[in-house]
Amino acid sequence: QVQLVESGGGLVQAGGSLRLSCAASGRTFSSYVMGWFRQAPGKERDFVAAISGSSGSTYYGDSVKGRFTISRDNAKNTVYLEMNSLKPEDTADYYCAARRSVVVTTTEALYPYWGQGTQVTVSS
Repeated sequence: QVQLVESGGGLVQAGGSLRLSCAASGRTFSSYVMGWFRQAPGKERDFVAAISGSSGSTYYGDSVKGRFTISRDNAKNTVYLEMNSLKPEDTADYYCAARRSVVVTTTEALYPYWGQGTQVTVSS
């Protein structure tokens, strides 16, 4: 029902900022809860942030709270992840995910739609 394409990843120095984008190709984008997850080399995929369809509710993982901001522009069918004060431990592949629901969740298994991922590398 929806295809997701992440972009904006790259190499950044510790303390710097980076903005990721996730473009959705499907219709009724505002009906989807959107989430960001990340997976570091050799580790499991972890929750980063999620946002409701109307932007009224947001959730963040403990490790990024206060540093990352999730937002969305429904007119552009795009969700964003603004990453500030980046640390080397933020290095990972970042994935965009979608769930057609009004309930925001941090649970990976509840998101049926996923993008291909974009690499973020933070150097010290």
